[in-house]
Amino acid sequence: MALPHPRPDQRAEPGPGQESCWDYPRPPALEVSSETVEVVVGGVVVARTTRSWRVLETSHPPTYYLPREAWLDGALRETAGSSHCEWKGAASYYDVLGGDQVAPRAAWTYLDPTPRFADLAGAVSVMPGQVERCLVDGEEVLAQAGGFYGGWITSRVVGPFKGEPGTWGW
Repeated sequence: MALPHPRPDQRAEPGPGQESCWDYPRPPALEVSSETVEVVVGGVVVARTTRSWRVLETSHPPTYYLPREAWLDGALRETAGSSHCEWKGAASYYDVLGGDQVAPRAAWTYLDPTPRFADLAGAVSVMPGQVERCLVDGEEVLAQAGGFYGGWITSRVVGPFKGEPGTWGW
């Protein structure tokens, strides 16, 4: 069993053009983004937009949500299951299809989010580690560790990030 990592006493100091996830609020904030965001599955760009939202929460890299119209027709297929976020409400899931590939249950949406996150209604995010790749302004995204969280790590944000073994209580 992994020993818990203590909550870091010191965040990594952001450099020019960077931000620290330890400066993000809790409860999370919602921020409009004009960055070019792309999702690739099976060699196909299945979603692209310059109008997305970033959810910013202490200790987490941003999670990007793309408007439904950013997705190619047929790229999202409803799938079974749901989950609940204490901040955003009930989530439902999609398989993501591109080329001849299927990324099972890799995307989710909040059809009726809480009032604080009403702008996200119907917007879709993906787990970067479950699709071929995600890009933000041409930079390939790294997935937040742990397989539970949907954070998108780019050079723009510094941690340390929640998700590694032993960080659950951060």
